[in-house]
Amino acid sequence: MQCSRPYPLGATPNREGCNFSIFAPQAKNIQLALFDENGEFKTYPLLNEYAGIRHIFLPNIKTGQKYGYIVNKAGKEHYISDPYAKALDNALHYHPPFDSEASFGLAKCVVVDDEFDWQGVAKPNRPREEMVLFETHVKGVSKLNPDVPKQDQGCYLGLVSPAMLEFYKQQNINTLQLLPVAACMHEPHLLNMDKVNYWGYNPYLFMVPDPRYASHDAVTELKTAIRELHRNGIEVILDVVYNHTAEGGADGPVFNLKALDPHYYIRHDEHYANFTGCGNTVDLSYQPSLNLVMDTLRYWVQEYQVDGFRFDLAATLGRHGEHFSPEAAFFKSVAQDPILREAKLIAEPWDIGPNGYQVGNFPFGWNECNDRLRDITRSFWRGDQGFLKEFATRIMGSRDLYSAANWPYKLTVNYITYHDGFCLQDLVSYKHKHNEANGEQNRDGHGDNRSDNYGIEGETENPVIIEKREKQKRNFMASLLFAFGIPHILTADLLSHSQAGNNNAYCQDNELSWLDWQSNERKASFKQWLADMVEARQTYMVPFIQAFSGEKRNTNRIFWRRIDGSFMEHDDWNRLSSVALHLGIGKEGDELFYCINQTNAPARFTLPETSDREWLMICNTDSHELHQTIDHKQVLVAPSSIAIFHRTA
Repeated sequence: MQCSRPYPLGATPNREGCNFSIFAPQAKNIQLALFDENGEFKTYPLLNEYAGIRHIFLPNIKTGQKYGYIVNKAGKEHYISDPYAKALDNALHYHPPFDSEASFGLAKCVVVDDEFDWQGVAKPNRPREEMVLFETHVKGVSKLNPDVPKQDQGCYLGLVSPAMLEFYKQQNINTLQLLPVAACMHEPHLLNMDKVNYWGYNPYLFMVPDPRYASHDAVTELKTAIRELHRNGIEVILDVVYNHTAEGGADGPVFNLKALDPHYYIRHDEHYANFTGCGNTVDLSYQPSLNLVMDTLRYWVQEYQVDGFRFDLAATLGRHGEHFSPEAAFFKSVAQDPILREAKLIAEPWDIGPNGYQVGNFPFGWNECNDRLRDITRSFWRGDQGFLKEFATRIMGSRDLYSAANWPYKLTVNYITYHDGFCLQDLVSYKHKHNEANGEQNRDGHGDNRSDNYGIEGETENPVIIEKREKQKRNFMASLLFAFGIPHILTADLLSHSQAGNNNAYCQDNELSWLDWQSNERKASFKQWLADMVEARQTYMVPFIQAFSGEKRNTNRIFWRRIDGSFMEHDDWNRLSSVALHLGIGKEGDELFYCINQTNAPARFTLPETSDREWLMICNTDSHELHQTIDHKQVLVAPSSIAIFHRTA
């Protein structure tokens, strides 16, 4: 009979049976449990041990076998899941309170075979500067789309239905950033309110695709979705959560890690360090924790062919206790890993612990979400004074934080809206958050939204207010797409979806979060305009990002001008509200000219004089045509709007 082995961890089947292996230094009497279709189980002691790893090989075990582990908790048998499990037989749920008896009602782990037919489809391997990230919730994006087959609505396969693939093509989408798809357990306070963690930021198992989004087989269906996205030239970035787990704080439920080894988490004496706001903090300075995260990341890249990751509260990953370091073990491990070092790595560069705000401090090769462009751009277009100088800095790629010498490998990820916070339609429709539906008396969610309603809170039929809101949406998207960086856009914003002013809809698994595919003339117009702007960015902006990156960065032209064409002076930054940005590649290459009018009056901009080459308008956020002088040397830009021109060398 085949002998058992400590590695690889998890359940590994072969022709003869299956090897089960789990790191459990704290649970010396742990037993493997195999479950039948009726929920009955048989247990097997893990008699073999290596450096805290307990393992057993059982013959004749086939893929599809349900399993888990049983430990002793306060004198009672308690079911726990395998941290290295690759599938679950059902979606996760329980009825509080959680105890040892309730633990046996949880979804069971499933033995899986990693074989899958990729049909020769290769990854797109898109350069960073060509990426436009479209943040997408697997369920929410297709749940209400009437053109998606009913059985696929809200599912992994819904992502690649013909209707959705056509939508990506129409909108020039080349990268999907999926909100967490790893199996998520809902927090006790949500279960008590009969709600769920819709966003998925409460990981139960790191390697398991959440069964919530599958018709039958989450593993095969997610792989199929990624394959078909790749076939259509679309990359897939997974939003991953390694800063905490669903086990919460000291009083939280015991699902696996707590029972296996107390050192998985950072602890202060008897208390769990809570640098995440979720009750616990995973300690990546501890080798087994680091191994778990690294093994998981490699698994997603190798077996699911994902193109990269966005790391939630990524400052936690670089912590040793209370201190953050770009030299932390996790960053070193990723950098030397032959599987991961070519993956795209995007950090949310903060957590809520001591010294948690680490924007600009992640290692070379990491791109970071830049909340400063979000805040400054919102304030600038709202009409707030004193933001021109920093708005200029953000448009130029936040080089105070990310040196162009390191572009595109340290190119900023710019955004106006994210899953947390107002969506674009609500940003221009609400002055205040309206989160009452979350059951926390509107105390949750950001208070500093820098939003406006332009006269009426919420929906309105007033045509003047509607026109102003639409212009502001275009201002935000133009500032995002034609700034130096990697743009991040909410897929919801393409459809002008509203969450009725809820800026923290993490628990709203309903029509508030599911994208509204019903269209009208206003929505259709914005959707088409944004598709055109994404295409314009790829055509006209990407060459400038490439030219302004790395060693070539200092050979280009950058001029900030007054509206009459003269060069800006120091005092102008505190005095003017209408300015022009003039960019050129090299000494005589292509040029871009941004006419930025923050004021409430029209502004006449003088176009730069050179040869007889014509300026082509590639963006105008006003709904009216620009007025030009007969000799085409000046343009009249409408109040509170931006126009961008391109000239070919």
